[in-house]
Amino acid sequence: MSDIIQLLPDSVANQIAAGEVIQRPASVVKELMENAVDAGATKIDVKVLDAGRTLIQVVDNGKGMSETDARLAFERHATSKIRKAADLFELHTMGFRGEALASIAAVAQVKLKTKRPEDSIGTSLSISGYKFEGQEPVTCPDGSNFMIENLFFNVPARRKFLKSNTTETSNIIEAFERIALVNPEIEFTLTSDNTEVLVLSQASLRQRIIDIFGKRLNQDLLPVNVETTMCRITGFTGKPESAKKKSAKQYFFVNGRFMRHPYFHKAVMTPYERIIPEGEQIPYFLYLEVNPQDIDVNIHPTKTEIKFENESAIWQILMASVKESVGKFSEVPSIDFNTESAPDLPIFSDDADDVEVPHVEYNADYNPFAQTSSTAAPSFTPHKSAEGWEKMYDGLEKDSELRQMDLFGQSEEEEDIPDEEAPLNRTEELSSGKTPTHFQYKGKYIMTTVKSGLMIIDQHRAHMRILYDQFLRELQDEQRVCERQIVLFPEVIHFSPEDILTVDKLMPQLQRMGFDLSPLGNGSYSITAVPAGLNGVNAKNVIEDVVADARKEIPSGNESIWHIIALEMARKSSVSEGELLSNTEMESIVNELFVCSNVNYTPDKKPILCILKEEEIENLLN
Repeated sequence: MSDIIQLLPDSVANQIAAGEVIQRPASVVKELMENAVDAGATKIDVKVLDAGRTLIQVVDNGKGMSETDARLAFERHATSKIRKAADLFELHTMGFRGEALASIAAVAQVKLKTKRPEDSIGTSLSISGYKFEGQEPVTCPDGSNFMIENLFFNVPARRKFLKSNTTETSNIIEAFERIALVNPEIEFTLTSDNTEVLVLSQASLRQRIIDIFGKRLNQDLLPVNVETTMCRITGFTGKPESAKKKSAKQYFFVNGRFMRHPYFHKAVMTPYERIIPEGEQIPYFLYLEVNPQDIDVNIHPTKTEIKFENESAIWQILMASVKESVGKFSEVPSIDFNTESAPDLPIFSDDADDVEVPHVEYNADYNPFAQTSSTAAPSFTPHKSAEGWEKMYDGLEKDSELRQMDLFGQSEEEEDIPDEEAPLNRTEELSSGKTPTHFQYKGKYIMTTVKSGLMIIDQHRAHMRILYDQFLRELQDEQRVCERQIVLFPEVIHFSPEDILTVDKLMPQLQRMGFDLSPLGNGSYSITAVPAGLNGVNAKNVIEDVVADARKEIPSGNESIWHIIALEMARKSSVSEGELLSNTEMESIVNELFVCSNVNYTPDKKPILCILKEEEIENLLN
């Protein structure tokens, strides 16, 4: 019987490896930018076409490669970053495995032009699907110029299941931002479909954050700076008022490498637990410098998971540093009095003989504590109406009873019952047939009787379902244009570069719902109109949450976009928990709920109601 185990060809092995290393176009951008940073570049330009499907080009002015190095760089596990296993514990570069270029070459058509400063001429080579096509001398500037064309051309399943251009471009921008945030000393340019998305010059860390996410974030940043023998933590965390439920910018970097760490995220959020609403998030940009021997980044090909030797201790240091920054911000500032245009008040001094001290006349014989009929003492004669003061509280008990009855659903018209006609007790009211049909419990639940028992309805979720169906019908009706209300004082809203792509995609639907956004440039928009009837709702928060949900849920068509907009508007417009409702309002919610498309669940799959059966009630009471 012949042997059945054999070595895989390099082309097959590289395609298998590429499945983990190169997951989407953003992975190519990340790997090539990290190589450019490791090459000592001071200027990196990134250009993408068709969300990276057609072209990804990364140009840097780093140290370049020789003719031999350029050819060897595309071999699997070929790297200039490490020499032996011990170097894994002293990493000072972004890459070290030697898998990135080999994986890219296995699933794309690659052209490279590179030249070292000391060489008079550079080299150019072409690789397609890991097949070497040729190499020749070429004139080119110092550094490297990678052109990745037709990504996944030989892996049709992977190419087919790439997301929309908007989503993939958004992922590319996010990968670009992560590297730009940790290298403020490098100039970066990102161009998408011949449009400049980000142009970043050399700057301080704070300025780099502002350049990417907008000037408005500047006023929300609190500096963090602590240094211990175990680690050094620098960067910025947000002020409590910068908290938001969605799309908060949160970044961890360890030794210049982006990291996801839910445990450390908890350390950052702990100091804010009692000063921001539950469920909201704070933006932060935190940079940790740790001894490379105390961490392990060789966990996953994406290198976003890092293990720490002293994780608990660093958690405590991180929490304390953030708490200190928030505490300094919360200190009461000193008060500077403005003395301009203030009246000139005389200052009396013992040394000033020429100052005339004002004379105050007083009655030396007056004693306020002496019981005397002297006219010098004030007279406290009881007011005649003080007698029989108990009558002032007549009727309060009845008023209190009436108000309590209203909480159980009694209509406002029944509050004006004359005293002599007021119900004597609850039993008489029930027997009279005036029992309210619905009751409200703790301002959160509507309780009503049904044939099988007691139905309990969450008023917020029920109203959300009602409004969602209403908004969705308006969006689906192409002939209908919602009424809009012009804003007297337009509010300015700012979006990050990846959010702008989503806003452009959502703009037609937002306008149909009644929102009007006027672009101001640099990612800023002015909200000049809102849907009529959106009273008491912050239009800015609605739009921000719609954009955040659209990025998260990746809408693929109009139906998906309509769902996101209708759901977010319904969330913001529906009655809140703790809001007291009259019996008429509760009746309206119940009636409208039972004509909705789905009575049992909200659009985000949360239960709306439950029924406590009569048998269960009897078992509880027996």
